[in-house]
Parts: sequence; C-alpha cells; structure tokens
Amino acid sequence: MTEDLSPAERYAAARIRAAEEATALAPFRAMYEFELDPFQIEACQSLEAGKGVLVAAPTGSGKTIVGEFAVHLALQQGRKCFYTTPIKALSNQKYTDLAKRYGPEKVGLLTGDNSVNSEAPVVVMTTEVLRNMLYAGSQSLLGLGYVVMDEVHYLSDRFRGAVWEEVIIHLPESVTLVSLSATVSNAEEFGDWLDTVRGDTDVIVSEERPVPLWQHVMAGRRMYDLFEEETDHGGRGPGRREVNPELARLARMENQRTYNPKDRRRGKMVREADRERERRQRTRIWTPGRPEVIERLDAEGLLPAITFIFSRAACEAAVQQCMYAGLRLNNDEARARVREIVEERTSAIPSEDLHVLGYYEWLEGLERGIAAHHAGMLPTFKEVVEELFVRGLVKAVFATETLALGINMPARSVVLEKLVKWNGEQHADITPGEYTQLTGRAGRRGIDVEGHAVVLWQRGMDPVGLAGLAGTRTYPLRSSFKPSYNMAVNLVQQFGRHRSRELLETSFAQFQADKSVVGISRQVQKNEEGLEGYREGMTCHLGDFEEYARMRRDLKDRETELAKQGAAQRRAAAATSLEKLKPGDVIHVPTGKFAGLALVLDPGIPAGRSNGHRGFEHHDGPRPLVLTAERQVKRLASMDFPVPVEPLERMRIPKSFNPRSPQSRRDLASALRTKAGHIEPERHRRNRAAAADDREIARLRTELRAHPCHGCDEREDHARWAERYHRLQRDTRQLERRIEGRTNTIARTFDRIVALLTELDYLRADEVTEHGKRLARLYGELDLLASECLRDGVWEGLSPAELAACVSALVYEARQSDDAVAPKVPAGKAKAALGEMVHIWGRLDALEEEFKINQAEGVGQREPDLGFAWAAHQWASDRTLDEVLREAEMPAGDFVRWTKQVIDVLGQIAAAAPREGSTVAKNARRAVDALLRGVVAYSSVG
Repeated sequence: MTEDLSPAERYAAARIRAAEEATALAPFRAMYEFELDPFQIEACQSLEAGKGVLVAAPTGSGKTIVGEFAVHLALQQGRKCFYTTPIKALSNQKYTDLAKRYGPEKVGLLTGDNSVNSEAPVVVMTTEVLRNMLYAGSQSLLGLGYVVMDEVHYLSDRFRGAVWEEVIIHLPESVTLVSLSATVSNAEEFGDWLDTVRGDTDVIVSEERPVPLWQHVMAGRRMYDLFEEETDHGGRGPGRREVNPELARLARMENQRTYNPKDRRRGKMVREADRERERRQRTRIWTPGRPEVIERLDAEGLLPAITFIFSRAACEAAVQQCMYAGLRLNNDEARARVREIVEERTSAIPSEDLHVLGYYEWLEGLERGIAAHHAGMLPTFKEVVEELFVRGLVKAVFATETLALGINMPARSVVLEKLVKWNGEQHADITPGEYTQLTGRAGRRGIDVEGHAVVLWQRGMDPVGLAGLAGTRTYPLRSSFKPSYNMAVNLVQQFGRHRSRELLETSFAQFQADKSVVGISRQVQKNEEGLEGYREGMTCHLGDFEEYARMRRDLKDRETELAKQGAAQRRAAAATSLEKLKPGDVIHVPTGKFAGLALVLDPGIPAGRSNGHRGFEHHDGPRPLVLTAERQVKRLASMDFPVPVEPLERMRIPKSFNPRSPQSRRDLASALRTKAGHIEPERHRRNRAAAADDREIARLRTELRAHPCHGCDEREDHARWAERYHRLQRDTRQLERRIEGRTNTIARTFDRIVALLTELDYLRADEVTEHGKRLARLYGELDLLASECLRDGVWEGLSPAELAACVSALVYEARQSDDAVAPKVPAGKAKAALGEMVHIWGRLDALEEEFKINQAEGVGQREPDLGFAWAAHQWASDRTLDEVLREAEMPAGDFVRWTKQVIDVLGQIAAAAPREGSTVAKNARRAVDALLRGVVAYSSVG
C-alpha cells in the first residue's frame, strides 16, 4: 500500500512511526503477543503524557494492561509503583503475574498476611495497607510515582469503600493515579471528581466486550436464547433486543394456574382435564438439577463453566451431587496431572490436618474436574482450584459471588442458579451491576469465540425482568465514604481540624451530594420567581392580604382539627360498642357491603387468635364474625361501623352450626329474619358539632370579618392566588431543608466525631494527645474500643492466649446473629476482660447517642462479638486443628481468615500499647507467634 502514497505522505507516515517507536509504549506493546485494543492504547498514551486515568471497561476486557503499563513506566523512570487490589487473593495473583514478568527481585507484596520484598520498586498490596502507610507517613512512600487502584468501583462497598477515597484524597500530588473500574454509568462524574482532587485526569470508557456474550435460560430439557436471534448482534451491536417469545410463552403458561381447587362450579371431568394439562405443562418446565446442567453444558461444548450459587453450603452440596451422579469430566491423563499438582501445592500441610480439612473428598472432586470455590475454604485449597481451572483441569466450579471480584478465572460459560441473594440483611434481587459482574466471567479472550451466560428457570421467573438485568450494561458508582475515629485523629494530627474538614469536603461522597443539590437549588430559584408573581396576584388595595389569608388558613386548620377529633371520638365509641358484643347478639350493620341485619358468631376481640379464619390477627380493633340475613358469613371491619352499635335482640346459636355448611347458614339466617326481621334499628343521632361551641373558632371568625380585606370585591380571586402562594412556599421550604440536609454532611459528621474525641481527651483543639496518638495506630471497626481498653488497662496481666481471645471480639462478626445461644468463652481472666470490654462498649454507645453519632449510617462502634473468643484461645493454647474446628463448628477457611485478622490487630496493639509498665505489647507479640502456626501459617507466596 505504501507505493500508492506520495513521497510527502510516505515521509509523514515514517515520521509518525519513528515518533511511536520513541515512546515507552512501543517496547511495552512488544511484550504482548496480541495487539492492544484502542481503549488500552488511549489510556497508556494519556499516562505517558503525565496524566492520571480512569479506565472503565467490562470484566475481562484487559483493563489491567493499563495498570501494567504504569508499572513499566515506573521502572523505566527509576520510580516506584504501588499496585493496590481490594482482596488478598487478587494481590497474591497480581504479585505472581508481575514477578514472572519483571523478576521477583523487582516486585514485592504487602497484604497484612504476607510481606515479601516490601522495599521493591513495584509493590502489590491491599488498599488498606496503602491507607495505613499514608497515615503513618511511611518512608516507603519516598520515590512513589504511580499508584494503580484495581477494581476502584469497590469504593461503593458500604463496609470498606471509604478506604479507596481516603487513599485518593491523601496521596501526594506528585503521584499519578491509575483507576481501573468495571463499566459504571457515571464514569464521567467520577472522572470529574478525580480531576478536582488529583489534577488532570482522562476518562476512558469502553463498553464493548472483547468476547461477545450470549444470554440463555435453561428450562426443562431445553436451553432457550433470552433474546430473539439477529437482534442483539452477539452482545456487540446496538440492535434492538427483543425477549424470546418462546420464553414469554413459558412464563404465561406457568402463571396460568388452570386448576383451582376452590372453584366448585366446575364439574369433575373439567377438573381432571385441567390437572392433566398442568401435568403436561410441568413436564416441559422445571429447574434442571446441578449434575444435569453440567452434563448439558458438556454435551453442547460449553465447559469450562462457573456456576454461581449464593451459599457456601450449597456450593459444597453441588460438588457432592455431581459426584453421586457419577459425573467425570477428566480423562486418566488429566486426573494424574491434577493429583500431581495438588500434592505439590499441599505438601506443606501436615498429614494429620488433611483429614480434618476434607482433603481426600476435595481431591476426588478435583480429579473428576469438579470443585467448589468460596470464602469458607482454606486459602491454599482455593488457590489450587483457581490454578487448575485456568489450566483447564477443573471444568465445573460452583462458587459464591466473591469469585467474580477480579480473580482471573475466566470461563466459557457462567451459570446463575437464582437471581436473588442474601445481602447481609435480607434476600434481595441481584442488581444489574452484580449481574454484569457475574456474567462478565463468561468468554475467555483469545480462547473462546463467544461466551455464554445461562440462567436456570425458576418458578415465577419474569423473562422481561431478566432481559432488563442483562440489557442494563452499566450501573452507577455511589460513594460509601464515612469518617471514622481513627481517620479523625490521623487527619487532625497531619493537617489540623480546619484543613481536615476541608479535605473531607473534597470526598466523592460530598461531591455527589453537592452535585445532587444543584438541581434542587435550580428548582428553589424557579419557585422564588413564582412566589414573586403570586404575591403580586394576591395584592389587595384595602390591606395586607397575606395576613388575611393566614387567618383564613388558621380558621380552616382549626375546623379540620376539630372534625378529626370528632371522627376519632366516634370511632372510639364504635370500637367500645363492638367490644361489648357477644355471640348470639343480633345487630344492624349500619353501612358497607353487608349493611343490614346480622347475627354475631364471634365478636373477634382476643388479639392474636384466628377465631376460625386462617391467618387473621386483630391489629385494628374488634372485627366481629357475623351471619347476615342473606346467609353470608363474613368478618366485618371497623369501617363498617362509623357509629356505635347496640344489640337489637339475642339468639341462641345451635352447637351444631357449621359456617361452612350452606344448609346450616340457610337455617340460621331464616331463624334470624323470623326473630328480628320486623325490628327497626334506632337511628343514631349525631351530636352537636364541636366547632359550634369552640371559642378559638369564634375568635378567628370575628377577627376575619373585622379585617379590611374581608370587604374587598375581589376577595376570592385574591384568595386563590394566596392559596397558590402558600402551597409553593411550603414546597420551597421542603426543598431548602433537603439542601441543608445534603450539604456539608461529611463535615458535620466529622465535627460530631471530633467533639466526642475531645470529650474523651483524644483531641484538644488541633493537638492530638498521647491517647489520640495511640488511636491513630489502631485501624478497624472497633478502633475506639481497642484504644479505650488499652487506656483502662483491661488487657494487663492476660496470657497470650487470653489476649488473643479478647482481641478476637474486636474483629469477629458472626455471619448470622444468634442471640439465643451465649457464645462459649474462656474462663478466668479472659472472661472478666471480655465482660469489661462489653461494659466499655456500652459506655461508648451511650456517648455516641449523646453526640448523635449514628451506627445505622456506618459511623460508630458496633457491639463486640465474642463468638470467636473460644476458638482463638484454644488455637493460641496449641490445641490441634481437629479439636478447634470441631468445637468452633466453623469451616477451615473462615477459621484461617478470622485468625489472620486477629493476628493483624494484635500487631497493631503491639505497636500502640505503652512500652513501659505494661505487659500488653510483649504478650501481643507472643500471641501472634502462638496463632501463626499450622494451617494459619501456610503462605501462598514467597
């Protein structure tokens, strides 16, 4: 093609090539066997130009290439690069990748569990580690040129998201920030904020998946496409996405419950036909079993697959079900290779622990190509599953949603069993963002031509709703930033109170709140213009019509108030009269659908009893069960009795009376008409209206008639304008209150925290006291409680095992609260210390309430959880893994995770505890040594 160019054009092209080859990007691109995508090249060019970048792209699109280019630039420039991730597993994986590429001498790892070559020019770490380094003013920050924040959309996480914003706000200005995010709908807004706090930042958004994704629903023996053919262009194009009409028809068939056992009008033959039709329908629609799903995917060439099940126990059960079904996905060669890799990776685990950990059952599943993956597994086991899956030796993984978070385990297919999950508080529908994150694992770049997302049919499924989830490619990023006690003392120590307050007002949380206020402020301005016009319309030449209109409103409000009081009194009188009714009373129902003569079968008074009608409870006063003169048995409500009711007569109800029997009802209704049909009910006389004798109303009416505007010929015209003025003024005040509630919210919370810390002598104006300096070294949800325990000497004199038990209460949080069973705790000093910790928490809780620090808003100290104290004490006392796990009734992975968190906090306490006259620091270090053994000490790297 170059011969077709003119000499000038060839010269220009040569200059462009030369310029490109002179950049740092050229040798970097040569390191990869594939061509970079346009969004990757654009982001890398922005980085080389000295700008920060926000890259928002789908899962699996290769946005980490941009992070790796930041590492490349740092090494080329002789500067440092920190690569942060939200979870340790992802840090471990990234460390391994970078160490392979650049050599282990240039790459380090810091995760709280592991510290490998921490002074290397490239260090992979969890985001919390970097936050702690920033607050501590670590020497490791010297020479830092780049920070990569992988999975930066994690700042939406309500428990840990604040850490991302703390890092972004506090990084030195000289550091270039690389933010990598899943596709979010407000990337530009987030980019605007980054531009504000970090300087020049380019936003690069790519919504195109590198591998097209096809959506399916598996129902019965068939797998249906979610969308009609040739409308979604393989998940790439902008074509219309119409729901597959076959799926819509299935949903309609299932929803049409043809057989209704309550419908007694049908004949037996019709009902039998309906039952048969329903049976045939059910043979077409059912939720396939887990082994059946894997076999179907295998038959259609859609393995390897990840099946997301939102329950750890269900993941383990799924593996067992597949094994019982005789499923084998590996040949003999693959089985041998699996055993070889597993034995090599688990060689450090003592043989006596293997049985406790369920090793042999786990290995059998792996040899068949089947595995579970969840947070309850031993970290080593999870890492082996990940490695075997990537190598293609495990072909079916049953995982909880934690696997979707960044870990490099792409599959050909992703299966979702249900579209509902437990979010920590309740069962809730998964969001479009979660659906995108989960299904984003489907389709391996460079391996698969297309990826497949399969949702299993569930009763009541709405295909249109599912299409909405699948079709919503983006979701908004929402800040979860909240100040904490540790954050407050660290900020005041570094910047003073005033500057700290200003820094917090630069958070993304406040940026979003202030931005949302802009539209409200605009509406307030419009309303104020409208109010001016209305004020002109109600102007009266005789006097102040605004004052006159206010008097009219006061009169109307008083009349309304008295009318409500009268209605309430009538309802109370009616309820009292209903409470006096007895079975056998004949009454006249004054109004409603069943007005007329009725016999009381049950007065319906005792609260919480069903009285013959299933599921009924008395929440709104008596609801008598009656037989009407028209033979109907009905439960009446208080609205049927706007006035008190008096019995007209008494009747005996036969013991043999059956309200379900038409004959019984007919006979008793006939007796009712005979007994009382001729009695005319007494008409209820309404009492004199309270307004007629009310002095306040009389006064207001007198003043109203005496007002100059009362005699105006255009009075009612003015009054209409005044009413509009009043309504708009009320709306405007509500908007102003919303603005007031949203602006400076973060700073106001900070002020309350600072006030409480001042009360406890952690702060004195801009000075951080010795107590405050100790708090600055304690990170975690219960930072203030830990500091108060050190201050009061609660842990003095405890053995290392007893101290481990007490510290566990600061980190552990049961997955499901069980208030009915008191947790087992060690006896003696540990029990007394734990009791004192709960007592101190109670004091802090009362103080937080006094200072209006609200735990519901994510600020403040939750109650310490003693549920892990016994396990921590036993493990630190050198008990075997079998004994500890059996008594704790806890999966090995959970035990290891909580123990490592205890070790982390013990390390903080060792650093923060007084050096002189205290045993806590020494015993905290001893406790760390006692806990860091066996399964807890198995290191996945280094």
